Amino acid sequence: MAFSIKPLDESTWDAFAALVEANNGIFGGCWCMGFHPEDDRHADADEPNRLRKFDRVRNGTAHAALVFEGEECVGWCQFGVPEEVPRIKSLREYQKGLGALPDWRIACCYVGKGHRRKGVAAAALAGALDLIAGLGGGRVEGYPESADAVPAGFLYNGALSTYEAAGFTKDRKIGKHRWVVVKDVAPTGA
Repeated sequence: MAFSIKPLDESTWDAFAALVEANNGIFGGCWCMGFHPEDDRHADADEPNRLRKFDRVRNGTAHAALVFEGEECVGWCQFGVPEEVPRIKSLREYQKGLGALPDWRIACCYVGKGHRRKGVAAAALAGALDLIAGLGGGRVEGYPESADAVPAGFLYNGALSTYEAAGFTKDRKIGKHRWVVVKDVAPTGA
C-alpha cells in the first residue's frame, strides 16, 4: 500500500478527528491524551479530551505522524519531548534504570479498524522518525510490547517487532512484556 505521512497540525486536524471519531474516540474517548500531562481544562465539556487535544495541536504541544491512504487518515504515531508526553506506562520500573531522559519519546501508536496488519504502524513509526529528524533529531525512546503477548488493539505503544524493524535496539525491560527501546536519529541534512 502507498501511504503518505503528514504531521498533526491544524491543517490535518479534521482528518485526525475523523479517524478518532470513527473509532469511538479511541479507547472510550481518550483522543490520545493519556500520555500528556494531567489537564483539567474543559472538564465540563461533552468531549473534554477532544478539546484538550485540539488546544495542544493549536499550541504546538502535540506531535504525531499521521498516516494517510489517499485523503483518509488511517493511523498515527504520537511523539514528543519528555515534558510533552511524561506519562508513560510502567513509569516506576522505567525510572529505576533511568540514566538520562531521551530527547524524544514515542508515546502512542494507533491504527484504525479495517487498516490493521497492512503496514500502517510501520509507516507511522517511520514517519515519526522522519519528523523527529526534521525537528533536530536526537535520542528517541519507545516502550513497545511483545505482540504475541498483547492483543493488537491494546498495543498502545506499538509492537516490539515493528520498532526492531525500524532499527531500534532493546535497552531494558520495564514490564512483563514491555521494553525500553532506543534509536539515535540524525537531524535532517546532517
